[in-house]
Order: sequence, then C-alpha cells, then structure tokens
Amino acid sequence: MKNLYIASDCGPISNPDGLNNQLEGGALQGMSRALLEEVTWDDEKVTSVDWRTYRPLYLDAVVPVIRTQLINAEGRAMGAGETAVTVVPAAIANAVFDATAARLRQIPFTPERVKAVLSTL
Repeated sequence: MKNLYIASDCGPISNPDGLNNQLEGGALQGMSRALLEEVTWDDEKVTSVDWRTYRPLYLDAVVPVIRTQLINAEGRAMGAGETAVTVVPAAIANAVFDATAARLRQIPFTPERVKAVLSTL
C-alpha cells in the first residue's frame, strides 16, 4: 500500500493537527490489525503473549503516505480516531476484491489466507 486517503466528517474541528494525528494513528492501527495482528491460542491458553508472538506493524516497516481531508461541519461533535481503525481493514479487503474478485473475510489477511481465497476462484 503506497497511499492511504482518509476523509473525516466528525463535526466542528477545534484542533486540526490533533485530528490529523488521531486519524493517522487510527489508520495505522487498523492497517496493523488487518495485515498482521492475531491473537493465537492452544487448547488451554493464549499463546501470543509478547512482541515476538503477537506482531504489530512497526513504523520501520513500509508505511503508506497518509493523506487526510477534514470536513469542518456545523452540528454536534462526533468521534474521530475510532472510525479510522474500523474502516481500514474493510478498505483493504475491498481493494483486494476489486483487483482479484476474491473476498477476504478473516483478518489478518495473511499470505496463506489470501492464497486460499484466490485458489477458490
């Protein structure tokens, strides 16, 4: 992923820099969850208990350029950063569907899961 575009209409904006930071951080967290993060367990317990076994996106990895468009609307204030976390996995899945006609339905979108879905086409 080279570019990630976010538009946010969260009501009146009092701190545009803070909102941009919130959106960018949420988008990166959503990307990390979509591509890498997974809780694993065996018959008795959770096995992803440290940073070696539960892999988040590290910022030294290839990270997209994030571009935000803020919509300063009248009305009541609504949530901001939370929305970016939830929509990024869906956006990635829809991009894969657009390119391949394969529907990814389980995150993280590991290479094995992507290959399995592609093999059903």
